[in-house]
Amino acid sequence: MEPLLSVENLEKRYERGGFFRAGNRVIALTRVSFLIYPKTTLALVGQSGSGKSTLALCIACLESPTSGSIHFEGKEITGLKEKQLRSVRPQIQLVFQDPASSLNPRLTVLDIVTEPLNVHCRLNKRERRERARELLDLVGISQEKAMRRPEELSGGQKQRLAIARALAPKPKLLILDEALSALDCSIQAQVANLLLELQASLGLTYLFITHDFRMAAHLADEIAVMEHGQIVELGKAERVFHSPTRVITRQMVNACMGISETPRPSEVS
Repeated sequence: MEPLLSVENLEKRYERGGFFRAGNRVIALTRVSFLIYPKTTLALVGQSGSGKSTLALCIACLESPTSGSIHFEGKEITGLKEKQLRSVRPQIQLVFQDPASSLNPRLTVLDIVTEPLNVHCRLNKRERRERARELLDLVGISQEKAMRRPEELSGGQKQRLAIARALAPKPKLLILDEALSALDCSIQAQVANLLLELQASLGLTYLFITHDFRMAAHLADEIAVMEHGQIVELGKAERVFHSPTRVITRQMVNACMGISETPRPSEVS
């Protein structure tokens, strides 16, 4: 099976500075490489500032990498011009941590899901509304809430709405950037199970970005651990969670399990 997404030696550097002072280079990503196969989930786990969100933006074609390559369905998408990216972006959709900040408060729930269909879909107006209602039903939002505003929804319902909107263009890859971290534990579990159901029924592929190792192990086929802009450990989810080889990985696993540990000097960092 060919990978849906292939990232090879990706680097991202930011130049900071001004006319009156020397530039300051910030390295966000260094030699990042991995594959994601169709209908599977790769969890990208790391602490704040490790480069996870920068990587997500590069894959979604919202940031341009400094070097390296990204192939989607066998075609390189790095360096494409804006006109060429219009056919790629609908296939790679992002769901963010805080759905409220990305949901237009002036639109109804139904209009929010219909909006991307207006841009990317050739259906007529009635068909677009029907498709939007189907998507709401798919993510568990009742039709009686279709004409409400986002502010009238709970946090879990807002995230379900964000997922429905992301599904509207029929993407092949869904990037979930800390999409569960702002939710209560019980709601997290409900939305996580919804993601598994959607993957099974729609054949979706996920890049699941999180700092929660337990949720990564629950959802993912493979886990990649990031530190200082690099992937320091990558493997099957069960192996990485239960038998980590890097100190940073074990520290994160222990932290999510409530276990404190002092690393031994002889261990690999």
